[in-house]
Amino acid sequence: MGDTQRGPRAGHGRRRAAPSSGRSGGGRRRAPRSRLTRRGRVTAWTAGTLAAVLLAGGGLAGYVYHRLDGNIDAADLEGRLGDNRPASLSPGAKNILVVGSDSRDGMGDKYGKGFTTMQSDTLMVVHIAANREWATVVSLPRDSWVEIPSCQQDEGNSSKPHHSKINEAYALGGMNGDVSGAAACAIRTVEHNTGLRIDHFMSMDFQGFKGMVDAVDGVEVCPEEPIDDKKAHLKMDAGCQTIKGEKALGYVRARYSLGDGSDTSRIGRQQEFMSSLAKKAQSKLGDPKALFDFMEAFTSSLTTDRELAGVRPLYDLARSVQGIPTNRLTFLTVPNYPRERDVPSDRANVVWQYPQAEELFTSLAEDREVDKKKLEAAAEESAALTPAQVRVSVLNGTATPGRAAEVAAQLRAAGFQVVTTGNAPSPSERTTVEYPQGLRAHASVLSGRVPGAATAAGGTLPGVLTLTVGDDYRGVRS
Repeated sequence: MGDTQRGPRAGHGRRRAAPSSGRSGGGRRRAPRSRLTRRGRVTAWTAGTLAAVLLAGGGLAGYVYHRLDGNIDAADLEGRLGDNRPASLSPGAKNILVVGSDSRDGMGDKYGKGFTTMQSDTLMVVHIAANREWATVVSLPRDSWVEIPSCQQDEGNSSKPHHSKINEAYALGGMNGDVSGAAACAIRTVEHNTGLRIDHFMSMDFQGFKGMVDAVDGVEVCPEEPIDDKKAHLKMDAGCQTIKGEKALGYVRARYSLGDGSDTSRIGRQQEFMSSLAKKAQSKLGDPKALFDFMEAFTSSLTTDRELAGVRPLYDLARSVQGIPTNRLTFLTVPNYPRERDVPSDRANVVWQYPQAEELFTSLAEDREVDKKKLEAAAEESAALTPAQVRVSVLNGTATPGRAAEVAAQLRAAGFQVVTTGNAPSPSERTTVEYPQGLRAHASVLSGRVPGAATAAGGTLPGVLTLTVGDDYRGVRS
């Protein structure tokens, strides 16, 4: 899907964040843990392709197979991803960007006004290890505040790099209903901010999701409290009940009236619902009509990259993960916390927590299995420390005049306290962070925002970190 020039790194614009079990700070309650099993969550995204092949073995195998195969759209990514992409450090491993959208036929307008472009609602990266012995699924909250790189748009125009919610990328590239442009911009944004090389792309429209639920006569859910969410067009009583149609769509899209109101809370609910949907579909294997309707809805709303655009390649992909033990399947949300802690006026977005987020993505780029408990414990330990609590002295170790003042402005924009600026005693090729005794955690916060910065004990000002800007300086994630 393109040439390789740069290795895994944290893309500019990535942020610190709270533990994946839910937001910390900002007065919000923790999101409830999902009851979904690991096997169930894998089944949720593989069941469709497996069912398609089962259908192909029936009496109308040829007709059914070709009809379903022809339903799948292919995004043309040729020449759209550019040359400056992350390196593929483990060619046998696969990183798949999965997008849930409400773009097709403009049907998503019921759930938001004024949308003229494609809208992405769910983003996740599925990493399948090269040895097929483990897999990790990382959810990226749609409210993640990241840098959106330049993306191709209509009539040869390109957008300018800027910071925004991560889900803007899909809409930005999808001007005029161009799914290929939407996919390309989403991939470029995820690659830029994670350092992961994306090998495949999959997108399913919400209308297809609704059709799948209807095909199996609905899915049972058990809300503990009544729900009245006007934005999601959802009103439900408490207790177990079977839902389908617009009610099912509203249930997985509802946010503010359920859980702690965060996107991470909704992610868990969506995963659990998809697991129940997959199990219901499996129970319909003896009902050819229901199963065909399910697969018709699934494939008609599916868009992939050209390499995956067919029942056979999707089935082969699904089979490759079937043998993974349940204790080697990891599901998590990128460590994040409310951006309000850095920027009090922003109550709508979250930022990724560093260095934990970078450690997560570097592990996946190098095809190393992620220790979820260790990652969450590290995020929990540093969750209370924000840039506003970190004091920094900036020294210019380059030959560029005014570099220290420039970097100081970038740090202040990211929430850090810059107490002094000046010139380094000698030139420096490497950007470094020096910290006095007792401020190692503070140094981790600063180095996590300055890609490539080395850390070392030292410094001359009590309670202040020293950032020496070297020739390799690449900017501040903000």
